[in-house]
Amino acid sequence: MTAPDLVLAFAALGDETRWNILVRLARSPASASALAQEFPISRQAIVKHLEVLREVGLVEAERAGREVRYTPLGARLSALGDDLQRLAAAWDRRLTGIKRLAESGD
Repeated sequence: MTAPDLVLAFAALGDETRWNILVRLARSPASASALAQEFPISRQAIVKHLEVLREVGLVEAERAGREVRYTPLGARLSALGDDLQRLAAAWDRRLTGIKRLAESGD
């Protein structure tokens, strides 16, 4: 993922409601109406949150008759996780180097 893509994805996930919607969708796809029954916010608010998640590529919308069902995009979420793991590994290497320098007394 590019840096701008990461920023947008993390901004989207920085909202607790969007995070909870994504966690819920990981169990099974759902429509905005179904999600509105599970969350203490209006269907219109759910739709807005889903649109943000869709725009940053974390969920996809698929029409099933009169209903639109939302599903998380596993590949995109995996790529986000991979980027975080690379960042964590880089920090671990830097901290190990700092510790080695501090312990060597140089």
